[in-house]
Amino acid sequence: MNKIKFAIPAGSLGKATFNILQRAGYNISGQERTYRPTINDSRIELKILRPQEIPIFVSEGLQDVGITGRDWVKETGADVEILQNLEYGKIKLIVAIPKQSRKSSVSDLMEDLWSRGKNFRVSTEYLNIASEYIQNTASYKKRFGKAEPFMVTPWWKKGENSRAKIFLSFGATEAKPPENSDCIIDVTETGSTIDANNLKIIDTVLESSAVLIANKDALQNKHSKEKIYDILTLLKGVVDGSKRIHIFVNVKKINLQKLLDGIPALKNPTVAPLADKSWVSVNTIVKKDCFIRLLPKIRKLAQGIVVYEPRQVLALDVMRRDEKGCPTES
Repeated sequence: MNKIKFAIPAGSLGKATFNILQRAGYNISGQERTYRPTINDSRIELKILRPQEIPIFVSEGLQDVGITGRDWVKETGADVEILQNLEYGKIKLIVAIPKQSRKSSVSDLMEDLWSRGKNFRVSTEYLNIASEYIQNTASYKKRFGKAEPFMVTPWWKKGENSRAKIFLSFGATEAKPPENSDCIIDVTETGSTIDANNLKIIDTVLESSAVLIANKDALQNKHSKEKIYDILTLLKGVVDGSKRIHIFVNVKKINLQKLLDGIPALKNPTVAPLADKSWVSVNTIVKKDCFIRLLPKIRKLAQGIVVYEPRQVLALDVMRRDEKGCPTES
């Protein structure tokens, strides 16, 4: 039986990706020495690739499933199915300009430059996102309508409006202003690097995190689809498990219904008899952000509470297949 080709990211997403796979129950080895680490599932073939490449390779069917950033799915325009937000690798794609500038918006910055006969220059890794963002600013639309900004890379140049130029950055983007660009469109987690390079953030273009994506044709194939669902179920279980806690409490039977009415369980809680026939044990899973609110009621009605964080919560029946055979949350 053919293996599922699973692309996982190198770089900043790499460590967290191995962590979530291990929490999902996968044992991975060799990632320090090879781009093809081994995994304890004979039907999965792992390959480490740059996150920028993964959406394209998955879209083209060169990989069946992959983990990448939502930002790169948008940047590449890859036609893939986003199966799950994995909720790590959270970043913001921001616009930043030199601190000494008095401008507070990109439109104002553009107008100032154009009124003085200068071109507007942007440095970024995200050429397509930057082009779309610039075209949607009020000042640009007013002056140039739907004309595409001019993109500049070492290999090609394209676009029709040289009054707005987007330069491909290969890194150290924060160092480009003011000599090489008027602003940057770059990713940040905390903003500290932006600040350290004497820049200030004036807008957020988008927010991104790691996502699980799949090839649409692979989701139409019976065998590959089921294995992709297995991967999805395990990874979704880790995401859900991080948001919930498992609680065990002992409660008198006369207080049981009051307790159950106040606990929003994932499903019906498990109730088991104790040696003392007037008491029962209740165990269930609740959302972390609900627990503090629930604790006073639990404390009044029950005793002997035990709390721990589950490694996974595998909600096997929360996914359904839509008419195209793709999983959607119910």
